[in-house]
Amino acid sequence: MSELNIEERSDKAARRGQKQQAALTGCPWHDVNEMLQSVGLRPTRQRMALGWLLFGRGDRHLTAEMLYEEAIQAKVPVSLATVYNTLNQLTEAGLLRQVSVDGTKTYFDTNISDHHHFYLEGNHELVDIPDPHLVLQKVPEVPEGYEIARIDMVVRLRKVR
Repeated sequence: MSELNIEERSDKAARRGQKQQAALTGCPWHDVNEMLQSVGLRPTRQRMALGWLLFGRGDRHLTAEMLYEEAIQAKVPVSLATVYNTLNQLTEAGLLRQVSVDGTKTYFDTNISDHHHFYLEGNHELVDIPDPHLVLQKVPEVPEGYEIARIDMVVRLRKVR
């Protein structure tokens, strides 16, 4: 068993994050266009509108349903299926990070760096764990032919009764 420092990023994720950050200008519409093109996704109207909602407010944790509701309020004509498809495409392209809670609820995180989360059970809210020095003492041996792609830790919190 080996010690794994969680603040270390994989080379691939670090490159994606640096590439994404390097293109940012402060104009959300331009930044979303550049982000999409940098990963080979065509900047369609729907991707641009959803990307603007996702990335225009800094680091966020959203479910597909939450983004769909924001899109409806912003008068963006999209279906829930389009929201799911877009979120999955952005995740596959490395612009979002998918975080599952209980296997029943999936959040999409705009912060793609290696980090972990608190899940606030009463609020159904996902928040970043602020400690960048969090260390896992032991990780399991990996079967031959495989490597650890990422370790996700979700610490569930509830109000003290």
